[in-house]
Amino acid sequence: MSDFLLRTARRMRESGNLAEAARMYSEVLRLDPRHFESLYALGLLYYGSMRFEEAVRFLEGALTSDPASHEAWFTRGCVLQRLGRLEDALHSYGEAIALKPGYVDALVNHCVALLALRRHEEALSSVDAALAADPNSLRAQINRGCALDALGRHEEALAVFDKALALAPQSVEALINRGTALFVMKRYEEAAADYEMAYALKPEIPYLLGNLVHYRLYGCDWRYYERDIAVIEKGIREGRQVVQPFVHLTVSRSPAEQLQCARLAIARDAPPSRAPLWRGERYEHEKLRIAYISADFRDHAVARLAAGLFEEHDSARFDKVALALLPSDGGEMRKRIEKSFSVFHDIGPRNDAEAAELLRREEIDIAVDLTGFTAGGRPGIFGFRIAPLQVNFLGYPGTMGARSYDYIVADRIVIPDENRLHYAEKIATLPHTYQCNDGKRAIATQTPSRAEAGLPETGFVFCCFNSNNKIAPETFGLWMRILGQVPDSVLWLLEDSAIAARNLKREAEARGIAADRLIFAPRVKPAQHLARQRLADLFLDTLPYGAHTTASDALWAGLPVLTRLGTTFAGRVAASLLNTIGLPELVSRSADEYERLAVKLACDASALAAIRAKLAANRDTSPLFDTRRFARNLEAAYAQMWERHLNGAAPESFAVADGAP
Repeated sequence: MSDFLLRTARRMRESGNLAEAARMYSEVLRLDPRHFESLYALGLLYYGSMRFEEAVRFLEGALTSDPASHEAWFTRGCVLQRLGRLEDALHSYGEAIALKPGYVDALVNHCVALLALRRHEEALSSVDAALAADPNSLRAQINRGCALDALGRHEEALAVFDKALALAPQSVEALINRGTALFVMKRYEEAAADYEMAYALKPEIPYLLGNLVHYRLYGCDWRYYERDIAVIEKGIREGRQVVQPFVHLTVSRSPAEQLQCARLAIARDAPPSRAPLWRGERYEHEKLRIAYISADFRDHAVARLAAGLFEEHDSARFDKVALALLPSDGGEMRKRIEKSFSVFHDIGPRNDAEAAELLRREEIDIAVDLTGFTAGGRPGIFGFRIAPLQVNFLGYPGTMGARSYDYIVADRIVIPDENRLHYAEKIATLPHTYQCNDGKRAIATQTPSRAEAGLPETGFVFCCFNSNNKIAPETFGLWMRILGQVPDSVLWLLEDSAIAARNLKREAEARGIAADRLIFAPRVKPAQHLARQRLADLFLDTLPYGAHTTASDALWAGLPVLTRLGTTFAGRVAASLLNTIGLPELVSRSADEYERLAVKLACDASALAAIRAKLAANRDTSPLFDTRRFARNLEAAYAQMWERHLNGAAPESFAVADGAP
């Protein structure tokens, strides 16, 4: 009887009738619960159906029956890897390799798991063993390139990706990984070329088009700008994951589309867990316990904004816990931030579930995501519901689109009333600006000369130190019209890459402006960058993604910022900062007004002097750089959230009154 059932099960499986095959294998197991083939086959079937927990159960049963099956150990490793149980997966792959030395698939997957755990040297050793067994393994070559790239050995990684593409010229995986390595090296044209080829081969791959657009923007290549944005907008409307949310911010003027983009990303990459870690219990803490989770506890824009806030938190009322998503860079900013927390965790290679469990053990009352969808972010941690209240703050200027987040910290300008319906979170509105600032930031005492900065000795200096990818064609066209109306003026921009500089100069000439009127500033240390901004006359902001930390930098250095009021959070931050420091007259409502005001300030020395004098007078008296005042107001927001929670009320939007004396 069991032989007949087994033959039928095999036939059903071979013909693709998987449901009937599973039923037949189950019948075999009813007669013989330790039947290896049936246990293993059901494990494979459930794995193929993405029913991973059931797959593990059957595979472990198979291994109990036959612990010498290298295939079962390998498949168990694959399933555990999909479940995020990477250490367990490594053990399974190790058993498979021990039973079958030179087992290429197991060695490659072993490498992939080690890469996910950021154990890059071990990953390289593992994949080298795979290549020793099979030098022509495409997967091994690609993953060797990934390991080298993760170790910062980019040129070596490129050579390996080239080998992979020699083996398979149309390998989308190899093209994507080589393109990513080229992007890290700021070889934006070549990166875009690889992504263009990958997109032509498999346009349905999630985020492929968005990353291609991202690379083009970093290179200031706008040849396909309007077409690409139209395709992205159409894809989002159709519910396709065509662009990552953070990339979308740089091209989107629609808060409704940004919400949809975020929802699509959460659904694919970080869906809420069906087994939340916090389940309604109440903690008995004398102080409110706040956890800040960030990939940016280093010399990064977010850290430069928030370091003073961490130090100013009222230790009599709040316990502060930090969770670093990336390893320490050993820099002074990291050391400063570590000192400001009572508990500081570096999660190292822990996966989302393990990081979430660590925070759950800390009995966090309010968990604050400082990274969101930006680089290194881990929204999946918040999907486990690690705390009674979870907050989106500072790092990502938009909605996370998930019920995992109860609140977003904002102000009345970045999220006006008419935009509230486009946020999944309830809105905690601070009295001035949502963006904290560090009033202790050092500015180098020595200001370079114009000649040292590469600027002409005379003439008006417009500047914009936003990243090059924020420069949209419309904004650049405005800048060129402004330069055309202000004789001898120049535009001082951040030098991100030679490719971007070349393309911007070409675009200037196409608009009738000499290329030498664009001056490029190399990256320098923050204190020196602040000091050299004293040489500029007016900072010109971008849209649809405007200046954030760069606007704060300019204002702190005494440089006026001219902005346009955008339609999304990312395009309204500079307006928030200018209103807070008492310069609302620098917030224009249209492109025409922006252009007219820039020209007026460049041509009317007394008008600009009055603005600069007002900025100087307000810098140390307005709320913008009053870190302690900001901390008290943010703490009031936390307290109000917590009071609602203790009263059994659901999260609701609210505004905080200024608690400053």
